[in-house]
Amino acid sequence: MRRITVAGVRRRLARYRGIAKGAVVTYLQDGTLPGRDSSRAAVDFGAWLRRGAGRKASGHPDSWRIDPQLPLDEPARVAVLVHVFYPELLPELLERLAAMPVEFDLVVTNSSGKAVNLAGVSAPMLRNCVSFDTENRGRDIFPLVQVVNAGILDPYELVLKMHTKKSAWRTERVDLEGSGDAWRAGFIEELVGDGDRIRAILGAFAEDPNLGLVTAEGNVVGPEHWGADEPITRELLRRIELDVVHDDLRFAAGSMYWVRAFVLQGLRSLNLTAADFEDERSAHIDGTTAHALERSIGILSREAGLTVEDTRHVREHPAAEEGWTRFTLDAPRVPAARFVPFYLPQFHPTEENDVWWGKGFTEWTNVTAARPVYRGQHQPRFPTELGFYDLRLDEIREQQRELAQDHDIAGFMYYHYWFAGRPLLELPVNRLVEGDVEQPFCLMWANENWTRRWDGRSSDVLIGQDYDKVPAEQFIDDVAHLLKDRRYLRVNGKAVLAIYRPGQIPDFPAVAATWRAHAREAGIGELFLLSVSVAEEFDGLTSGAADYGLDGSLGFPPHNLSWVAGPAEHLSLDPAFRGNLMSYGALVTEAIKKLRTMPDDYYPGVMVNFDNTARRQWRPDLWYGSNPYTFRRWLAESVHAVAHRPADERIVFINAWNEWAEGAILEPTDRFGRTYLQAVRDVGRS
Repeated sequence: MRRITVAGVRRRLARYRGIAKGAVVTYLQDGTLPGRDSSRAAVDFGAWLRRGAGRKASGHPDSWRIDPQLPLDEPARVAVLVHVFYPELLPELLERLAAMPVEFDLVVTNSSGKAVNLAGVSAPMLRNCVSFDTENRGRDIFPLVQVVNAGILDPYELVLKMHTKKSAWRTERVDLEGSGDAWRAGFIEELVGDGDRIRAILGAFAEDPNLGLVTAEGNVVGPEHWGADEPITRELLRRIELDVVHDDLRFAAGSMYWVRAFVLQGLRSLNLTAADFEDERSAHIDGTTAHALERSIGILSREAGLTVEDTRHVREHPAAEEGWTRFTLDAPRVPAARFVPFYLPQFHPTEENDVWWGKGFTEWTNVTAARPVYRGQHQPRFPTELGFYDLRLDEIREQQRELAQDHDIAGFMYYHYWFAGRPLLELPVNRLVEGDVEQPFCLMWANENWTRRWDGRSSDVLIGQDYDKVPAEQFIDDVAHLLKDRRYLRVNGKAVLAIYRPGQIPDFPAVAATWRAHAREAGIGELFLLSVSVAEEFDGLTSGAADYGLDGSLGFPPHNLSWVAGPAEHLSLDPAFRGNLMSYGALVTEAIKKLRTMPDDYYPGVMVNFDNTARRQWRPDLWYGSNPYTFRRWLAESVHAVAHRPADERIVFINAWNEWAEGAILEPTDRFGRTYLQAVRDVGRS
């Protein structure tokens, strides 16, 4: 009999309320009935969904794909992004860039309709200079979005964003001081000034990993400046399942600032295109997508765990004299932690899966068959850069290695399946070891049953664990050739090996002792044994790791965290839905709280997302609210929690690199691009 719990009853009540209210909520939220366009805002959520949630357009001019200016040659770590509408004001900005003390690249967008001459830019530290003509739409904001969508800002750690600004409307506002010219001059002086000013700002970013954005003094404003933009901002951020809290608004008025590049790179996840921005022929000083996105940049910075400050912060917290040199090209980079995502090898056909699921089955079979269970759900999820790959190919492993290395991933933890001496899905890791792809890796013995429900429980078993038939002690001998590989991940010289369900293995302390002895005899050396942190019902530990002969445990969210109901009543759930819908934001809040008291032998884990709709369709477990910014905040807190440890032991696990059917994906996707990977790199280098 299925166990009934209070939490389960609450989740189901929330689900039924969601189904009952779905049509009404859709009308109230969008102001539309199904099939009708909304005139509320260009960024209307319903219209965005009907356009295919941004997947049908690139979000930048297609001609940029073959522009000879791209890709940039050996990009710097700092970019200066300048938008031009008034060409006569451009020289004033460019002259100040001569004071830049570190290498930088200049990216100019031009919607003036006139040619801009950049040949005479005189800045000793300038490395690359490119310019792109853009249509006059979305003020300086849509050109920024186009640059982001095209990946032009991907290489950078910091960005200085400026634009030729007149803001003549300020003279008509009695509540604002100064003319547009004076306002612009203040930005230039505060954000560029001379070399000392820039060095101070760079130093502040170098020394404060939580500093996200710095604008000119007096230009960080709050909820009193919502104007007509709050409903539009809410509509926009629904795309990444992020709620807006009215009183929490804090953003940079004027849209000129220094910012951690990830804050802008992450805008790719909003899937913005020209259709989202109003025609500039109608004059607007408020209530547009551009104004909403200006406010969203502040909201997203703070959601990522970063602060929004003005230059007073820089003066009040002076950096070390040479702190700014961190952003020179030759300054070394050592990631703040070793990031190890879990890696699923089920992306190639096997004889067993042909029998159980049909000939040719791979993980992609489930992924492409998924359908949304609520309005706006990111289903099905599709790959972009790597395509629907086949792990029989070494070239795929090489592409994954390049992506991982570029984003400071230390290595992959392969799920390894072994059933009483019978391995499954072992081909990818064996091919890795046989080849020359320089990808560090380690193993997790995923010692659970394979079932038709994909839940590892004891019902409807396809193939199960049998420790009587072949003792667990033999496992170490069967994987010894993998652990001896030169690329195998180690901690203090010890080979990392994780066990998913140690409590399931009879007399596990004795098994662990045997493994250690056999590893020494086989030339592997010492082992670093970790348990996966799961609940007792999943055969997790019932006491400390040392009691089991283990060196510690690793976090594997959503395991061992509370399942808090998500906002089912607001999501227009499909009437066929019979699953569990939870809150990602609540999960993150609890996980961060637990980091404060975690033991020294615990290695935290961070979850990109969890949504197994692709495997269970109408009965999934899924978490609403995952986005790159919230993920970054969780990851940064996890890195902070291990910062006091020796460098080799600063490990943070990530669920996952490529769990496509569970929505836990660092690899580039159609909805999010590289933004989750960029969050990892930003945390590692902050």
